[in-house]
Amino acid sequence: MFQPALSESTSMMKSLVFGLIATAFAFSATAANISMAVPGAQNAAGQKVLTFIAKDLPGQRCNGNLQVAAEIANTYRVPIQLLPASLAPGMPAPAVFYGNQLIVADGKDFDGVASYQIVADVLEMEGVPQQAKSGLLFQEVVRKDFDALKATIKNGGKQGQPPDRK
Repeated sequence: MFQPALSESTSMMKSLVFGLIATAFAFSATAANISMAVPGAQNAAGQKVLTFIAKDLPGQRCNGNLQVAAEIANTYRVPIQLLPASLAPGMPAPAVFYGNQLIVADGKDFDGVASYQIVADVLEMEGVPQQAKSGLLFQEVVRKDFDALKATIKNGGKQGQPPDRK
């Protein structure tokens, strides 16, 4: 007598879990396919441009995104443009696009906060070539200062401990 109720609740739980998973996949699939008319989305040779849009008077998220742009430039051979929101009317800021494809945007995916890994994953999937030799940001001495700068930006401009220079 107790068994049918247990199997009904188990069945309902499985249906609920399946429904949640299906919904999550639906939202992630639509978010990955958002496309907008980005100014300068391609260069003269027709190559997609990686665009970072920052608010006029950039805040913490915008400054962090610009640091991601520097890291990407040190790794990938991709044209990058940095636009203030005033030159991209109607576009979310902060935001990052590859061509017209949205990667992150304010109020959308990742709330406009880019990371090296998020952008690099998109570039890898698109087959963007890497630099023959990584740039200075990946040399140990420079990297310490760069990471300290990123930490200061993340802390809202409050400086932490200066990097250890041995």
